[in-house]
Amino acid sequence: MGERGPIEGEFKELNSENNSSNNNNNNKFVKKVAIISLVAGLLGGGVAVGAYNWYESRNVTSNNSLGATKTSNIKVDVSSQTTKAFKSVKNAVVSVEAYSSSSATNSIDALFGNSAKGETATSTSEGSGVIYKKTGNTAFIVTNNHVISGSNKIEIILASGKKVSATEVGHDAVSDLAVLKINAKDVKQVASFGDSDNIQVGETALAIGSPLGSQYATSLTEGIISAKKRTIDVTDSSGNATGQATVIQTDAAINPGNSGGPLINLAGQVIGINSMKLSSTGTSSYGSDSTSVEGMGFAIPSNEVVKIINQLVKNGKVSRPALGIAAVDLSNISSSDQSSVLKLPSNVTEGVVVASVESNSPVKNTDIKKYDVITKIDGKTVSDVATLKEVLYKHKLGDIISIEYYHEGNKKTADVKLTLEANDSNTTSASNEN
Repeated sequence: MGERGPIEGEFKELNSENNSSNNNNNNKFVKKVAIISLVAGLLGGGVAVGAYNWYESRNVTSNNSLGATKTSNIKVDVSSQTTKAFKSVKNAVVSVEAYSSSSATNSIDALFGNSAKGETATSTSEGSGVIYKKTGNTAFIVTNNHVISGSNKIEIILASGKKVSATEVGHDAVSDLAVLKINAKDVKQVASFGDSDNIQVGETALAIGSPLGSQYATSLTEGIISAKKRTIDVTDSSGNATGQATVIQTDAAINPGNSGGPLINLAGQVIGINSMKLSSTGTSSYGSDSTSVEGMGFAIPSNEVVKIINQLVKNGKVSRPALGIAAVDLSNISSSDQSSVLKLPSNVTEGVVVASVESNSPVKNTDIKKYDVITKIDGKTVSDVATLKEVLYKHKLGDIISIEYYHEGNKKTADVKLTLEANDSNTTSASNEN
């Protein structure tokens, strides 16, 4: 190529100047944009985030169907020894409803406001029970005596919900046990008794029953055996001491309505019949109005239950001996009367005072008289009427016992053959005959 001309050279020089100027302007523009962007980032970041969140919120509110879910198809095996034990006995546990009848407007007439008179049944008590035997067309149920006491109509609600009529076979106020029977047609399961002597403190115990009534029928609670043999004072509905009972203590939740229901072990065996609770005012049967103490329930040991219910099935009652006397606790007698009337030595502080002697009393042929004070039977201290009954009930009719007593201040002994049988009226009240 030839040399460039003057015009071309000038043009190139001018272009070079323009390029230099443009580069300077571009650099300034870039710096300006960078500064503006930085400021915008610092000051307007919130706006940018807000705008994003607004956009996202529009997506959330417009896609509610995405919130649908479903249950898992994973199957969990929750079977345990507890559930197996419960299933092995649950259909043998029943609700027991006791009624007393009175002359009044019958239920249908009362519903429609009519005044026709007739027999009406009023529920007096509700508890639990357990079917323990099925023979032919008859099934036998054990429950608590206090559940059915005073009733003249008893109905059973089976685990299926079916209600059937029950008949009393026999009852025992001392042990607080009763046996009922029903038609076995709808009975699908019976429970078996375990050996209560073999239970261990700390082992699992399950209580089944109808706490607070049949609407909670077949409720299961779990706990442990807190004590194998706990001796507690027992009182009747009037608050009179009737003796002492040796019971199983458990912390399985037991509430009013559980009375008569079974306490079972992990083999599903009945090891006790739930009967009592410890209240703030003492030990009482369920159904009494008292404040509960948590975690202290009591059950009649199965070995004792079997012994009692077999007697009830055979004889309709439990035979126990009586002394045929009316007695009061020595502690109820003033110190002055103990000295002047009873003529007791000052070191005698416990015993029972003979208030009267029946004509057919086994002590009639001894020197035991009114105002004498019995202090021991067979060498065992008798501190009050309750312990007198406890010691006495360990014997059977026909046994000969040795009684230590004070007559006009002199200590004496007498051998007595137990020939008189106790009954409900003289075994349930501390002030009645013994």
